[in-house]
Amino acid sequence: MTFKQLFTSSIGKKFTMGLTGLFLISFLIVHCGINAMIFFNDGGDTFNHWAHFMGSNLIVRTMEIGLFLFLIIHIVQGLMLWSQNSAARPVKYAVSGASTNSKWYSRGMGLLGTLILLFLVLHLYHFWTPSRLGGIAGIHSLEETNLSAEYNSMTVHNLYAEMLLVFQGNLWVVIVYVLGVISLFWHLLHGFQSAFQTFGLNHKKYTPIIKGAGFVYSFIVCLLFASMPVAMYAGWVQ
Repeated sequence: MTFKQLFTSSIGKKFTMGLTGLFLISFLIVHCGINAMIFFNDGGDTFNHWAHFMGSNLIVRTMEIGLFLFLIIHIVQGLMLWSQNSAARPVKYAVSGASTNSKWYSRGMGLLGTLILLFLVLHLYHFWTPSRLGGIAGIHSLEETNLSAEYNSMTVHNLYAEMLLVFQGNLWVVIVYVLGVISLFWHLLHGFQSAFQTFGLNHKKYTPIIKGAGFVYSFIVCLLFASMPVAMYAGWVQ
């Protein structure tokens, strides 16, 4: 398979989708683990420590470029595959057995991916933009609060305070985030197994194990992500 075919052929698109999907699955573990440090409930000290480390480490910042590249490839290839599959059957059969052969979320990966993309844009606006570029503090202005923290005798962006600003007292934001995470759950539930299947791990002996691991992974990761804005809005984390 040539490099061009990775992005043009159906098999190539599925291969790159699987490869980028596995990378993003790995990233979510790290991202979720660091974010879950807010539950130490220590005023954000532990969370800010590791958030600053991830934001200032040269290796991590270099990997961040790869993350965005893989994310873009994953989105573009996913939308192309969805469009290609839809065009292949422009007129649905009067009686379709699709519901018996596949789950609804596996047939709706394009829609779920689009919802996650919209959620991701909001998420980057609220947290990545002020943390990396400065000048925007979620839905608040920098003048409204002190968004700085001390780290190794340096004054850095207080991402924990940013989270409190975004989620406390803004129910609509919390609802959007929870809905986005629910979409992510269904997307991961299919994508986890599909990624391994792309690389040939599809056997009656191993597939149930992969499905089970995919469910546990998707449930834990998404439960943690959804509980964070809820906990901050409810005041369980200060």
